[in-house]
Parts: sequence; C-alpha cells; structure tokens
Amino acid sequence: MTSAAENDTASSRQAYGYGLATVAADSTVLDVWYPSPALGSLADADHSIELELSQVAADGADPDRGVTLQAVSTEIDLDAAPADAADAYLRLHLLSHRLVQPNSLNMEGLFGKLANVVWTNFGPCQPEGFDVTRLKLRRRGTVQVYGIDKFPRMSDYVVPAGVRIADADRVRLGAHLAAGSTVMHEGFVNFNAGTLGASMVEGRISAGVVIGNGTDVGGGASIMGTLSGGGKEKISLGERVLLGANSGVGISIGDDCVVEAGLYVTAGTRVRIVVPSDRPTKDLGDSVDSAGGVQSADGQTEKPSRGRVVKAVELSSVPNLLFRRNSISGEVEALPRQGQTVALNEALHAN
Repeated sequence: MTSAAENDTASSRQAYGYGLATVAADSTVLDVWYPSPALGSLADADHSIELELSQVAADGADPDRGVTLQAVSTEIDLDAAPADAADAYLRLHLLSHRLVQPNSLNMEGLFGKLANVVWTNFGPCQPEGFDVTRLKLRRRGTVQVYGIDKFPRMSDYVVPAGVRIADADRVRLGAHLAAGSTVMHEGFVNFNAGTLGASMVEGRISAGVVIGNGTDVGGGASIMGTLSGGGKEKISLGERVLLGANSGVGISIGDDCVVEAGLYVTAGTRVRIVVPSDRPTKDLGDSVDSAGGVQSADGQTEKPSRGRVVKAVELSSVPNLLFRRNSISGEVEALPRQGQTVALNEALHAN
C-alpha cells in the first residue's frame, strides 16, 4: 500500500522495512521486495507482516532458477551510504512509495551494491548460466526476458496511487511519481528522480532530476542527470514549465518557463537576452534589474547593456523566460514571458 506521505522530515532520518529477498545459490541477493517500508525505527514497527513474509519464503525455493526466498528485516540511516543490497533496495522503495523525495537521502555507491539481473516473467535470475536456466523454465511456458539490468521496473514492486504509466518498462524502481503524474509511452523516469506534482512526462527524466507541479516534458525531450560524465549538478524544472518536443536542458529551469521544441540548452550555451523595446527590463523577472543587469545564480547583478550574450548557466532557475533559437541568426535567445503560464489538461491528470 503506497503511503500518502510526500516528504522526509528532519526528525526521521531512519527507515525500515520487512522484505522478501531473492537469493542465488552463491548468496548473491538478486532483489528485495518491501511491501510496506516506513520512516522511523524498526523497534517501533508493526511486526504482523513479518510472519506472512516468513511463510511465503518457506515455500519460495525455485530450483529451476537456482534461488531461494528469505524474509529480511532492514533498518537504515538515510544519511549514511547504502551498506548492502537490502539497504539499497529499501532506499529505492522509499522513493517509489513517496516516503522521501529525490536527492533527500544518501545514494552514494548504490550501483555497486546491486547485482546485474536477468528480469523474467518467472522472476529474477542470474545472468551466468542463464541459457541452462531458460531451458529449465521452458517446461513452465515461454520465457520472457524484460531486461538485463541492475534496476527492475517500478511497477513490479510499487504501484503508487493516482498515477498513469503507459509503458511500465520506462519507469525504474526508485522513481518518485507524485499523484496526478502521467508517464506516456516515450516517457522515461530514472531512479532518484521524478515529479513533485501533477505532471506530463513524454520525455526523459534522468537520475537526480525533479520536476515541479504542472510541468510538461514534451515528446523526446531530455533533462541531463547526474550519472553520465560524473556530473554533480542537480537539475530541476520549476512549476508550470514546458519543454517542447525534442528539446533538452542542462540547467535548472525556473517557474513558468518554456523551452522551444528542438532546442537543447546546456550550461555553456551562449544565450542572447532579448528585451522588447516596448517592455521594461524588469519584465524579465529576477534575471534583469532596472538598469538591464542580469542576475547570476548567486544573486550577483551585473549591468550589461540590453541584448548582452551570457552563458545559459547564468539564467539557471530564473522564472518567466522563453528560450528559443532565432530562425534568422541562429542565436539562442531568452525572452521575458511575464504574466503567461503553462496549463495542463486537468482531465488528463485526474488519475
């Protein structure tokens, strides 16, 4: 059962869960399922589910896959790095159960705690010797391999209330989907990433990325994450943002912004700030002062003339902007769009 709680609190930096682990013959933990993880201490837990899990585990050996089931109880410190596979799986469950938000718990080294697994319709299997395993399983019927990866599909472990997922393969365990979120067929949500409110996802939300309420990630759009290239910058999209189809960003985008279809804005992209002559420069919101100066992310104000070219990173998280490519000059431009907003179709998000 998915909890309605959305936030980790400063007073609850421990979490626990009773789970069911799939363990291979060489003691490799292939997965752990936690039906009802919670914040707090194991000492305060309701132990009623522990007996049920033990009964399931007693009958759960599968000689064809070479695995057994084991009932486990796990307690973790959210601020410490994952200690083992059971710890890592609990963190992923906490995120998908919406008990904690992305980037609010320590995920350092989590990859190294997870085994690479062949995910099948008969359950997780080890990649080594899988051809023999497949032969044994064929007596039960057709063997479907959903993937060979460290992360399973979220929906095989957690089904959050109030969301739509058109293709379950596109959402990893550890994704955080707020109520009202819709992930269409071409959308993708990685672990430790996701939505904080009702959102439309038709593009890619990479690890570490969060998007705000009312935001639309258009078809084929991409948001840079923290994994590829060893990046540490946490990218976020504010509320009521529109990423046009096949666009992409490597900076955080502020509230009520639009990125034109097909435009990719990275931190180093040169952007010309365009302020129409019939509008005061203050219409650019916090990014421009009364003299036309551009505020950088640290709040420092420079005072260039209008139309100055800046690096896109200087506009990170600035609200009320339209990012576009000038069809004549080819330059990337940022224009004010004060008073305008992006609105989702409410009927599509009444999940």
